Amino acid sequence: MRSLRETLHDIRLAGLPNALRAVRYARLRDRLDARHLPPEPPGEPRPRGRLRYAERSASGALFRYDGGELSVRFLAPDFLALAWDGPVLAPSPAVVGLDWPEVNASLAPAPDGWVLASACLQLRLAEAGTLELRDTAGRLLRREHAVLRRGQGWSQVVELDPEAVVAGLGERAAPLDLRPGSYRFWNRDAGGKYSPGEDPLYLCIPLYVTLGPTGACLAFYDNSWDGGIALAERAEIHFSDGPARWYMAAGSLAGVLERYSALTGRPPLPPRWALGYQQSQWGYRRQSEMRRIAEEFRRRALPLSALYLDADYLRGYRTLTPDLRRYPGLSSWSRELRERGVHLVASVNPGVKRERGFDLYDEALRLGLFCRRPDGKPMPGVCWPGWAAWIDFSDPRAREWWGRQYDRLRRLGIDGFWHDMNEPAVFAARGEATLPLCTRHALEGRGGDHREAHNLYGLSMNRAAYEGLLAREPERRPFILSRSGWAGGQRYAWTWTGDMRCSWDNLRQSLASVLGLGLSGFPFAGPDVGGFSGEPPSPELFIRWFQLASFLPFFRTHSAWYLPRREPWEFGPEVEAILRKALELRYRLLPYWYTLAWEAGRTGAPPVRPLCWTDPGSAELRAADDAFLLGDVLLVAPVLREGATRRTVTLPPGEWRELEGERSFHGPGRAELAAPLDRVPVLAKAGSMLPCERGSGRSHERSRGLELAVFRPEAGAGGGGVLYSDAGDGFGPHRVDRFSLEPAPGGYTLDWTCEGEYPWPYDTASLDLRGFTAPQVRIGDARVPVEDGRAAVPPLSRVRILEGQG
Repeated sequence: MRSLRETLHDIRLAGLPNALRAVRYARLRDRLDARHLPPEPPGEPRPRGRLRYAERSASGALFRYDGGELSVRFLAPDFLALAWDGPVLAPSPAVVGLDWPEVNASLAPAPDGWVLASACLQLRLAEAGTLELRDTAGRLLRREHAVLRRGQGWSQVVELDPEAVVAGLGERAAPLDLRPGSYRFWNRDAGGKYSPGEDPLYLCIPLYVTLGPTGACLAFYDNSWDGGIALAERAEIHFSDGPARWYMAAGSLAGVLERYSALTGRPPLPPRWALGYQQSQWGYRRQSEMRRIAEEFRRRALPLSALYLDADYLRGYRTLTPDLRRYPGLSSWSRELRERGVHLVASVNPGVKRERGFDLYDEALRLGLFCRRPDGKPMPGVCWPGWAAWIDFSDPRAREWWGRQYDRLRRLGIDGFWHDMNEPAVFAARGEATLPLCTRHALEGRGGDHREAHNLYGLSMNRAAYEGLLAREPERRPFILSRSGWAGGQRYAWTWTGDMRCSWDNLRQSLASVLGLGLSGFPFAGPDVGGFSGEPPSPELFIRWFQLASFLPFFRTHSAWYLPRREPWEFGPEVEAILRKALELRYRLLPYWYTLAWEAGRTGAPPVRPLCWTDPGSAELRAADDAFLLGDVLLVAPVLREGATRRTVTLPPGEWRELEGERSFHGPGRAELAAPLDRVPVLAKAGSMLPCERGSGRSHERSRGLELAVFRPEAGAGGGGVLYSDAGDGFGPHRVDRFSLEPAPGGYTLDWTCEGEYPWPYDTASLDLRGFTAPQVRIGDARVPVEDGRAAVPPLSRVRILEGQG
């Protein structure tokens, strides 16, 4: 039951006319569903019975039970596909990796059933129906019971290691460890005000990873129907309909995500500007106002990469239709901004105003591209422009048509596209705030209703935009930010954590949510700095949120129209100085960020990783979700508690050195770090090499110098690093510079090699030697001056770093 406060909040956001329409819509939705949804079939469970027979197949086997067939196939020695009563590997909106080489797998009878084995894993199937996944040493990785059919739906029970952390499931308002808890698989608009504990949210994925003493195990259920999971001593999964098809991978965290992303697709490399700072607020209603904000960033020499046009830039909220009276010179102004390195990103909603004479509506109606009522008419609903109709993105014709409509914004100089309300969200006074479940969708020609299509809607919209943009500008990389999506959506869009309330609890939640999204296959995510709604943030809370976000992939400030402005200078000069420091460090680290983005596209590894990334066997590291690893080099320990000026962090194994400071710490263990208001505690791993830019720090100026921070290895060890470079957009040549540091008499030898055809993009290169004792640098027989630990070196050189030379 909605509270009066929640109802008044919704009226405040949507406006009274739309609130009244939402009452009418709820009645219409309920009437249509009552008339057209089929009755629920009998819900008596149908057991699978006993395992009677097993038959070898390519890379796997077919197992026959009294009540159905289970197909199993090894896609790789550490990756399995399983399906009851259907194809083991089938095309779906999530799956793109269908071509897997044959795996050498053996099938043998066992005293109580059968064993299907690869070089890495054993799947033991008992006659009574249980499945056990074990490693080659026989250690139990996963135990699950046979899928149980109930009506049109099905369920499964999986035993969980009592010590294991369970993470993933897409975006969740929960700690990194999701158990105990119950979660629904149904994308939902949280209404602009959610806090920890709210469920479900905008981007739900039926994928979870268990992290325990034996390593990581990933399970992905390729089923878009409504469902859920309850996590306690066991995982109890259920779906209302759809295929009983799932995938399992075991090994390291990096390994299981690499397998999953090979199956569902890897994120494309973004344009480099997308990794910079992005400024937004609901309420930028005029070009003159936004011009003033852009000029203020420039006047104050604050780095900026993007400005956002929320839905109020539109003419009467008509999607893809800017109000050129309020934005009269959008085309020329966007070119002016682009020359300064600032890009415009515009909001795009899937609901098209139902208005005769509105060309977008008329054309989609004529072509039959809307989601339909059972009688074939466009299904109506209510969103920002009032009564609207929704494009059916599960129709290939609609996707192709919609992709062409972005020309309306591209020709005005819009460089990025922000997909909102695409769960899809519909204003409803009560009940499910989405389209009626009886709504008809094309579903790639198969036909079906909203029960199956709902969770796929955002994914299909993002696909339509990405493919359309790439077809029209093949020399540019699309940038799409989407509130909703599904498994495989990382192929098309980034996401953000939606409309959080402003609070310290939500600051902490935003980190756990980004970590969970990364382990769900979405490596590029971040929160709205300061929270979207609620009370205005205090200066301290805004600083700490800004500092955290400066180390997350998506770095944007955004809030509701009724809250005070949040440009960096709005909190006064002292706060501005602290935010400037965070901004400048973000831009100094752009070479590292860009390299992490490239790595994500190659392996699926998220830039932001839990502390147990390389050591899931550590119970203390598995439990930590208040700090994180940024790639392999940095450990970031943001301040998440009000008033804190120090904090304790759990350290992974090895030596860690302060990024700002001289102290070093040894893990495993815990360290107490100073965290004054102007600093985020950050540590760098010994032996690592961190590429940084040296220059003005302004987003529109390419730094002319690269500085390679070299952190002294532990005694007797070496180190290394990598740097990816290209033009920052498009699909032209690139280069990968690799750095290797090895012990040598009196010190270390640093070798610098390169592959690729892109020319060296910096004018100078230098080393910043951290933790070395009285270092001396030599290239051949020549001595290179070292001042304050820094030494200029030529690219692709062999450098000797000697210690203790006084």
